[in-house]
Amino acid sequence: MKKTGHPLGLHRVIEPKGSLPQAAFKVDNTPEIYDNEILLDVEVLNITSASFLRLKKEAGASEESLARAVSCIIAERGKYQDPVLGSGGMLVGTVAEIGEKLTGRNDLAIGDRVATLVSLTATPLRVEKILRINRATDQVWVKGQAVIFERGLYARIPDDLPLEVSLAVMDVAGAPAMVAQSVKPGNTALVIGGGKAGLLCLHEARKRAGSDGKTIAAEFSEKRCREIQALDLADVVLNLDVTKPVDVMEAISEATSGTMADFTINVVNVENSEMASILATKTSGTVFFYNTATSFTKAALGAESVGAPVKMLIGNGYVPGHAELTFRILRENRALRRFFESIYRK
Repeated sequence: MKKTGHPLGLHRVIEPKGSLPQAAFKVDNTPEIYDNEILLDVEVLNITSASFLRLKKEAGASEESLARAVSCIIAERGKYQDPVLGSGGMLVGTVAEIGEKLTGRNDLAIGDRVATLVSLTATPLRVEKILRINRATDQVWVKGQAVIFERGLYARIPDDLPLEVSLAVMDVAGAPAMVAQSVKPGNTALVIGGGKAGLLCLHEARKRAGSDGKTIAAEFSEKRCREIQALDLADVVLNLDVTKPVDVMEAISEATSGTMADFTINVVNVENSEMASILATKTSGTVFFYNTATSFTKAALGAESVGAPVKMLIGNGYVPGHAELTFRILRENRALRRFFESIYRK
C-alpha cells in the first residue's frame, strides 16, 4: 500500500511548508510515488527560451557549462525553476508507474510516451545524468525521473509528429490556444517575437482574423523576418527592436494607417518589451503577455503613465484543448511543420 498523497502535491513540498509545489523553493524529488502520482522515466527537458538564454549569458554557452547550471538548479530545488526568472519548461517521458488511486484511468498505460502540460517549476524531477544538450533548441536530453500529481496535465505524443517537434510546440501550446479564443474576424493582430510561439500564434491569428483582418509580425532577427515572409504567416513583417517602444509604436501606426492593433501577443524572450506592446495596441485593444521575462509592474505602471487603458492578459500555460489545437496547426500548415522539423530534428 503506497502512501496517500494530496491532490495538489502538498506532500512533496519541503520548503516552505504550506506552499504549493510551483511556488515552493524546494520539493521532494524522490522517485517513489504516492498513491495519486504517476512516475515518468524522463527523456528530454524543454527549458523555456527566456531561461535558457539567461543560462547561456551567465553560465556560458558550452554544453558542459549549461549542463552544470541545469544540474545545479535541479539538485538544489528538486525541480527545474530558473532562480532569476522563475520559469521552467516541460518534459517528455515514458510512464513507468501509476499510483493505485489512478489505475482506473483509461487514458494512460505503462509505457505511454507523454509530454507534461504543467511547468517544470511544479514537477518533482531527479536527473541522474545529462546525456546531451541541443543549444539551438533549448532541449536537454537526460536520464532521470519525474512525478506527475493527481491534477497534473499531460498529453500523449502523437504518432504522426516527430518527438522533438511535439516537445517544442507543447512548451508554448497555451499561446496559440489563447489566440484562437481571442482574435476575431476583421481584427488586426500583432505578434511580437518570431520564435516557435510566435510562429504558431501567427498561423492561428491569420486564420482567426480572416481575409478582412491583418496579421503583423515584429521580430528583431532579420533572418527570422525573411523566414516568416517565406512561410507566408503574416501580411506585414517588421524588423524591429521591441525594447524601443516609440520606434515600434510608429512602425505599427504606419502599418495600420494609425488604427493600431486590436490584439497584441508578446512572445519574445527578452526584458523591457512591455511598453512596445502597450503603445502598439489601440486603447480599446488587448495585450496578451506570454513572455516569461515580462515585468507586470512595468506593464501596469507603464500603461498608466501613458494613459493607455488597454486590457492586459497574463499568459496561462493551460487552455483547455491547447495540446490538440497546437498539433492541429502543424497538420494544417505543412510548410510550418517542415520548418520546425528542420530546426528540431538535428
